[in-house]
Amino acid sequence: MKVLVGLIAAVALGLALALAQNIFAPVAFALFIIAVVWPLQSRLERRISPMLATLSTLVITLVVVSALTYLIIWGLGRVGQWVFANASRFQDMYEQAGIWLEGHGFVLGAVVAEHVNVRSMLRVFQDITSRLQGLTSFLIFTFVYVLLGLLEVPTVESQLQRLSRSTDKRAGLGAFLLAAIADIARKFQKYMVVRTLMSIATGFIVWLFTLAAGLELALAWGALAFALNYIPFIGPFMATLLPTLFALAQLGSWQMALFIFISLNVIQFLTGSYVEPRIAGAALSTSPFLVLFAVFFFAFLWGIAGAFIGVPILIAALTFCAHHPSSRFIADIFSGKMAREGKE
Repeated sequence: MKVLVGLIAAVALGLALALAQNIFAPVAFALFIIAVVWPLQSRLERRISPMLATLSTLVITLVVVSALTYLIIWGLGRVGQWVFANASRFQDMYEQAGIWLEGHGFVLGAVVAEHVNVRSMLRVFQDITSRLQGLTSFLIFTFVYVLLGLLEVPTVESQLQRLSRSTDKRAGLGAFLLAAIADIARKFQKYMVVRTLMSIATGFIVWLFTLAAGLELALAWGALAFALNYIPFIGPFMATLLPTLFALAQLGSWQMALFIFISLNVIQFLTGSYVEPRIAGAALSTSPFLVLFAVFFFAFLWGIAGAFIGVPILIAALTFCAHHPSSRFIADIFSGKMAREGKE
């Protein structure tokens, strides 16, 4: 019965998150941003008034987020212009694919090749770009919450400290919340530092590689690899697939396109699965299965924004579990770390 009730509660929670996307998604992003930028806010408050420090922090954050969003729009715009200018190359490629599929008995493949043409690709680019531009209203709501949240952080902290010093049962709750929230904030900050460093490295390497391989729009590919790397799994996959398709159209060689595809995947694997975990350390170690689930689950609920915020939500949930004795085993199970012999 408990399991059944838990499943029903999980389904109801997921439905509520999906239906109230316009409410919950900005709040989740705002809490994440507040945790990441709070050290900057604290340093500014030592020099200027709290209100001015909050406004300065908000402006800096808005500039960074807007620049990242513009970078994706700019990169996709350059790619879309190239597709339009070289439509004949893609049309020839799709026609040849249809002939080859039909010649090898793949009738459905030929039908797909007939319908997946240059116009459909342009519509995809236009749809993605319009969705990114539609994030404007989402960002407005998010930054309103950020502004109000930054102003309330000292008040909430003082209330939790007072609660932790009380003599009743609520003292444990106050201490638990203070420790868990502080730990979550530290992990969020480290997560963004590591993710930013890896995104810069990935974008730079992809730019150099595509430039050396003779691909056009090398700067756009590097910019997209940098910006999309903030979205686990989905972003690197898109940053790998798009240059491969364009290499096939530009160079006209499936061998070269395959080489580019494999090379870009090796770059993504080395930076994302080898270098990044070693820089992040044990503090951010999480089960890859849960990371993948979180990315696709929240992408299903909230779209592009959910794909980004899914991993931070997972980190916060596991951190809360780790700080409470009754749920610590959940954090241990999904930590992605091997248990040591002799450890209780």
